[in-house]
Amino acid sequence: MKILVTNDDGIYSEGIKLLVEKAKKYGEVVVVAPLKQQSAKSHSIEIKKAIRVEEVDCFANVKAYAVDSTPADCVRFALYGLKLDIDIVFSGINKGLNLGDDILYSGTIGAAMEAALAGKKALAFSTWYQSFEGAEYFDMAMDYIINNKLLEKHNLYNINFPYHAQGIRMTRQGNTHFNTSFELKEDGYYQNGKPDFEKELAYHDSDICAIMENEISISPLTVDRTKYF
Repeated sequence: MKILVTNDDGIYSEGIKLLVEKAKKYGEVVVVAPLKQQSAKSHSIEIKKAIRVEEVDCFANVKAYAVDSTPADCVRFALYGLKLDIDIVFSGINKGLNLGDDILYSGTIGAAMEAALAGKKALAFSTWYQSFEGAEYFDMAMDYIINNKLLEKHNLYNINFPYHAQGIRMTRQGNTHFNTSFELKEDGYYQNGKPDFEKELAYHDSDICAIMENEISISPLTVDRTKYF
């Protein structure tokens, strides 16, 4: 496969370095990723100002470009600016799970969504924010995806790793799992989110439940927001 690697934590982050090395096993890799941290940018793009791009040398034997814009713009520039011939986008590995409603805010998912819009395959990878320990199960997830021919069935999947995987579960997007509050500081309000996973444990097919029960969550996603009835 010809693999485009991107993320939302920035091109110099630990997670993308891990992903690049793991992706090499599955094909030819090129990196186009944000110059700076772009978490929670969702699927946003820049349309009002010029985007600065520079080639960088930060991955062994892998061509890489730093884009001073969002994850979705990285995919757009790779496809329509550099005109790269790619088969699939690997986005991540995000330092922080992308579960439930977080999918709507995630820049990691936004990059994968942009790839799917362009008719490409896309996989988004995330772990707990405290460490990348769960990334050791990357090959386990890829073997499952390949052996079950998931990419022949659907273009876009969201993959989340627990600390210690005891299996793999195909899941749906769960619900809100944070109790949100705003705290006033001297320079303004800061948004806080306290995790509340327990209420999702009743839903065995949700991504949140899978992670809390120590299974890799693989969720098929779609860019179609239509509610069919």
